[in-house]
Amino acid sequence: MQTIAIGTTNQAKVAAVREVFDPDRYTLIPTNVPSGVSAQPLSDEETRQGAINRAKHALEKEQADIGIGLEGGVMEIDGELWLCNWGALVDRDGAVIAASGARILLPAEVAKGIRSGRELGDVMAEYTGKCNIRHQEGAIGVFTNGHVDRAGMFRHIVQLLAGQYEFFCQNR
Repeated sequence: MQTIAIGTTNQAKVAAVREVFDPDRYTLIPTNVPSGVSAQPLSDEETRQGAINRAKHALEKEQADIGIGLEGGVMEIDGELWLCNWGALVDRDGAVIAASGARILLPAEVAKGIRSGRELGDVMAEYTGKCNIRHQEGAIGVFTNGHVDRAGMFRHIVQLLAGQYEFFCQNR
């Protein structure tokens, strides 16, 4: 049985990995590790790097076979802020696989809060009056009216990672 270290204890992110990697075939270990990027990543590049860093730190910390990192952030297009999300999978042989997921436009008032230096989760708590949105539906759940929640969005990314890993790495 292979061990997968998940570079977070965030419930939505851990649920996404559990839905893709069968716990009967893999030992899954959620673990707190640093992203090595800003608390609120502000670009695709920074968000992707945070996911890679989390995957590498989790792999090493837990001495796992595979490390998975998932990172949420925002990125700017034409002066507007868009939600972005990245994932990375690394293994003991040095493979690094990354994938990105859904993007949606953030309302101007949410973008204003982020531009003032606040994290999206904190802005969303104020915007919705709900606590712990980042561990539940996330901004994606709020702004898609529940059609896509945070675990589902990250599940898609984990599926992309798993598929690429199977295709490119398991047959080397």
